[in-house]
Amino acid sequence: MRRMPHAPPVSPSLALVLPPVLLHELPARAAVLWPAQRALTAGDQHTTYTELQAQVNALAAGLLSLQLDRGERVAVFLEKRVEAVVASFGVTAAGGVLVPVNPLLKPAQVAHILQDSGAQVLVTSASRAAQLTAVLAECPALRHVVLCDGMASTGLGPVQPHAWADVLQAPATSLPAVLETDVAAIFYTSGSTGRPKGVVLSHRNLVAGAGSVAGYLENTTADTLLAALPLSFDAGFSQLTTAFLVGARVVLLNYLLPRDVLQAMAREQVTGLTAVPPLYMQLAALDWPAEATRSLRYWANTGGRMPRATLERLRERAPQAAPYLMYGLTEAFRSTFLPPSQVDMRPDSIGRAIPNVEILVLRDDGTACDADEPGELVHRGPLVALGYWNRPEETALRFRALPGALVAGRQGVAAAELAVYSGDTVRRDAEGFLYFVGRRDEMIKTSGYRVSPTEVEEAVYASGLVREVLAVGVAHETLGQVIHVAAVAADLANTDTLLAHCRAQLPGYMVPVAVHWSTEPLPRNPNGKLDRPRWKADWQRDNEQGKT
Repeated sequence: MRRMPHAPPVSPSLALVLPPVLLHELPARAAVLWPAQRALTAGDQHTTYTELQAQVNALAAGLLSLQLDRGERVAVFLEKRVEAVVASFGVTAAGGVLVPVNPLLKPAQVAHILQDSGAQVLVTSASRAAQLTAVLAECPALRHVVLCDGMASTGLGPVQPHAWADVLQAPATSLPAVLETDVAAIFYTSGSTGRPKGVVLSHRNLVAGAGSVAGYLENTTADTLLAALPLSFDAGFSQLTTAFLVGARVVLLNYLLPRDVLQAMAREQVTGLTAVPPLYMQLAALDWPAEATRSLRYWANTGGRMPRATLERLRERAPQAAPYLMYGLTEAFRSTFLPPSQVDMRPDSIGRAIPNVEILVLRDDGTACDADEPGELVHRGPLVALGYWNRPEETALRFRALPGALVAGRQGVAAAELAVYSGDTVRRDAEGFLYFVGRRDEMIKTSGYRVSPTEVEEAVYASGLVREVLAVGVAHETLGQVIHVAAVAADLANTDTLLAHCRAQLPGYMVPVAVHWSTEPLPRNPNGKLDRPRWKADWQRDNEQGKT
């Protein structure tokens, strides 16, 4: 049976009663409930939910006209723009699997994702396609490239180019059946500890995550969320899913400078901002115009622990906005949050489990840790991803069944439920609040102690002498490792005053032995987080070449 062109794939009566189950039902349901509400703002372009859903349906039909089979992968390599959002939901409506690609990646990195995912279709722009001409031949599965702003003239080889407008003109057709347990997307990790690997997410993962986050952030149709993070980052994509669930508006922002974020907040009267600590550190150093905070209802931190000094500065700049300190991992999206009411009492805590999630702190033998005993954070619930794409050994290491003694009421089930073992060390206090200690693979082992680099970084940052800082362990013959820090100086900073501060605040084994000052911003991975492994590798290379 043929559908009428651009008809919503769910009936109005059901949409008004049933919650969404599939990823692409989020904008479809919103188009029924809030048809005239603005879904997206990109510069001076505004798109209502009705207009967004029409484009999603049209793209789904267009992808099917390219013979996209159910479960085939479609990569989206675009900056934040309306076409990127349309593609993200049109892919799954067509029964495909979304593979968002960070627009900051270089051609070789993009090629790795295309090769690893086996993407059959690439949605990008003509200028980005031109950058990829040398590597597309290395992607044998790729058959089609859809160009959202024109046609590439040459260089695509055997890959067939299509204009976005032409694809959207395909005849309407019946869409394939999709289940909530089917694969919806593959999000690639930043690759700071190796080549990026794909985390496989189901429709259920993404929709359940949207419901949980929208619940504790209390999002409504009155909200305007600023999409400052890449849509290839799970927290960035969450701005879309969370907003579409409740009929809110998303402002798509491709910023060059931190001040651009403040200007967008003022111009669009943003009510909700989610970002990573490095961006918040930069924002905290700026003067905020009154218009930027006039409508701000909350700001949320993800992707690392927020330094207390940054937290205090942000609260000074936006005293009426509620701070949400959150912790998550791509393998389970979001795990914990600290309610704003607890921030004054527990500013260093990552909070408790988000709704519909259980968080455990376990020893290496699988038993539960005592209060304040460090252990591995283990996440259980519907947000746990399906595993890593084409990496069964790594999947088996990270995604495992919980010990039977820890899971009640599962006797007689057909298969064991899998939890994700995060690789992060945390501790839980006597009242159940969690505190991040560090990544197990980034812990610094010095003088017989295990030191969290984040704890050193926070102490350095609290000095007020630096704008950015990261800490790493460097091999030492007798101590195992010693601590080096890289920093971007604030006014009047120097090594002697910084180390004096550290000696006053930290035990001797945690005091850095060297400070490496930089006049440029410290390296970041594609998701905006400070990249310790990259800085360390660059420093070691320069040190071996006698450049340091």
